[in-house]
Amino acid sequence: MMIKEVQLSIIKMPLKSPFSTALGSVNDREGIIIKVLDEEGRTGYGEVVAFSTPWYTEETVRTSYHMLKDFLIPIVLNNPIKHPNEIKKYFDHIRGNQMAKAGIETAIWDLYAKKVDRPLWKLIDGVQSEIPSGVVVGTHEIKDALSQIDSYLQEGYKRVKVKIKPGMDYKLLKEIRNHFPTIPLMADANSSYSLDDIDLLKSLDEFELLMIEQPLAVDDIVEHSFLQKEIQTPICLDESIITYHDVKSAILLNSCKVINIKIGRVGGLSNALAIHDLCQKHQIQVWCGGMIEFGISRAHNIALSTKEGFTIPGDISASSRFWNEDIILPEVEVKHGFVKAPIQPGIGFEINTKRLQEVTTYIEKYKK
Repeated sequence: MMIKEVQLSIIKMPLKSPFSTALGSVNDREGIIIKVLDEEGRTGYGEVVAFSTPWYTEETVRTSYHMLKDFLIPIVLNNPIKHPNEIKKYFDHIRGNQMAKAGIETAIWDLYAKKVDRPLWKLIDGVQSEIPSGVVVGTHEIKDALSQIDSYLQEGYKRVKVKIKPGMDYKLLKEIRNHFPTIPLMADANSSYSLDDIDLLKSLDEFELLMIEQPLAVDDIVEHSFLQKEIQTPICLDESIITYHDVKSAILLNSCKVINIKIGRVGGLSNALAIHDLCQKHQIQVWCGGMIEFGISRAHNIALSTKEGFTIPGDISASSRFWNEDIILPEVEVKHGFVKAPIQPGIGFEINTKRLQEVTTYIEKYKK
């Protein structure tokens, strides 16, 4: 299979409502949509999930565009591809830039699945045709959080995640537990704490959380190992996990009991699958996290989440959670708390070309 053309589209869409984390609020979302075209006219789509500014990782939309244009696209256009797993080999000499790599690699996975006429989730040996859906509450205001949770539970969501930060943690979780004593609940700290906060983090054990996500530094594995010995709540690593080696280190040090696998953060679907398999081998639970992404990335997340090891409901909410209108058809829907894996080849969704054109701010094509 030869890729003869790659198209990059920078898009920008407003969120239906602001989404708050410990690191700030997101009001609109910029991203890169990647379209690859092979010699027989088939197309595949991927999405770069980097943000406009480097608040989550060091990558941004602009840095990813540069990496794609000047380094990754030339490699893809000038090398035959028998299987998407080969992309990792071609990219290995380029350090970092995981989200840029993942954007074009997932587009090739979609293209290849269409070439062999199989749904992507079946191509990667997924087993769950219906995926339990979780949701993130994007506010630190207690009243608003309680209202949102009540609404999401009525919609059928199977797990709720709340963002916490110093000063808005124990009190928020206590109020939520008082109102919803039995819901599967987790807290995402976005690396807001240090070992100086160990007494506070211990106090959160009383809420019987599914996990606390990334409580300590964004690049830390060692201190999380110490913290996990001191608290009962399972630690989930997110930002600390960039590579397969990071997972091996976390397992060796007993730094966590859960890992959040994000295709973009780990450099593509092939890497995500390898991490899934390693975690399965070592009894580490995994789930698929979200990036406030558009429908294309969400579709790839659905495929990944069909794998056997994804036993915790992920951040695969409905398209309508963030967008008035998504860029895929049909839009992702949650029914009775589940998302169905599509039966069509590839990612299983069509592109809403009219909507994509409306939200595109820049477009460029690269040919062999």
